[in-house]
Amino acid sequence: MDIERPSNVTLFDFVGGLQLLRNSNIRTAIPVVLIGVCVCGALCNLLVLLVFIRDFRKGRGSEVKALLASLASTDLLILLLCAPVRAVTYYKQIWTLGSFVCKTTDWFQHSCIVAKTFILAATTRSKHTFMGEEEDGFQNATWIHGALVFVWLVAMLFSLPQLLFATLVPYSLDEVICVSEMPVCASEFMSLFYKIYPTAVFVVPVIFTLAYYTKTLHGAVNNAPNPRHQSKVTLVLLCLSGALGLMLLPEWGTFTWIRLGFNRPPVGLLIFADVLFYTCSSVFPVLLMTMYDDVRQGLVSFWYIATCRPRKHAPTTVCKLCVKPDGNGAEACSNEVSSNAKDKTFPDLEHFWTGRRNTHVEDEHDPVPWEKDEKMLQMAVESNQTGSRQQECA
Repeated sequence: MDIERPSNVTLFDFVGGLQLLRNSNIRTAIPVVLIGVCVCGALCNLLVLLVFIRDFRKGRGSEVKALLASLASTDLLILLLCAPVRAVTYYKQIWTLGSFVCKTTDWFQHSCIVAKTFILAATTRSKHTFMGEEEDGFQNATWIHGALVFVWLVAMLFSLPQLLFATLVPYSLDEVICVSEMPVCASEFMSLFYKIYPTAVFVVPVIFTLAYYTKTLHGAVNNAPNPRHQSKVTLVLLCLSGALGLMLLPEWGTFTWIRLGFNRPPVGLLIFADVLFYTCSSVFPVLLMTMYDDVRQGLVSFWYIATCRPRKHAPTTVCKLCVKPDGNGAEACSNEVSSNAKDKTFPDLEHFWTGRRNTHVEDEHDPVPWEKDEKMLQMAVESNQTGSRQQECA
């Protein structure tokens, strides 16, 4: 990786991914890894979003679910808009995506990083009764909308230097690279800014969130009115905060290392930080799907809908959800009914055909004709009951 710092700038760094790498194996392997992480993470985040949308449509929303849905949306933006840019850059090793993408790619990625950290910190303000069992939805959603707008405004403002200093630089006759150049006149202010920036948007929020959920988990286990449910959700948020802090630490470490003017980190560390950053956006939905009960139950419901829906061309198999009449709760069951189509009788006509099959020539000299009438009436009632049960099962 050949890079020379111009004499009139104090910072010269690649934007949008490492460029000018000579190792052909890295140029092939890293894009494949990034594309795999991007596809898996995008699918998982979409599933999580579908579960949350379903809960909100059914009136089972809560404040923490709204914030987690925003977190999944942010991860989806990172995987769909930022990761492909890195993959193309690693493969081409020069910049081919134009001036607009060069200026905005790192700015947008850093905005998403800061927004993720602040959104997780905002979950400490949300109601931690997590009305999942008695939830009527949350009444006051105004503060959530205001918090999300504030978070994204702050994130975009803090990341503005990544937009201002990004530029295209000629590398050869018909090739350019995308770099960040900080002029000498701004070096003193930006040196102070790059000491405050990582501390304010990463270190402090992550430490605060981890400390808060550790304390909340201890209180939920010992003193909460519903300790089992509340401690589970608190544990999920604690794991999300811990994963965010650990998996973004190399990214923030290398970023600060370069901006404060130290020697360039090893290329392997820079690549590892990039891959781990995008993996973080894929790990978040996996944690939600495996640890968060509401998300897991939503996925199970989607599975039943996808696999147990009656097929139009196979009427002999019927899958349904049965509810016990004694009120003990709902249980999923699969009933398989096999019948011959030509022998099938509609329930509404069951009584008619039963009566027709049982008709015979009555004896005019029968001394007790009313007994036969009673038998016919009883058979008609039984056939009606059979038809009603078949309708309910169908």
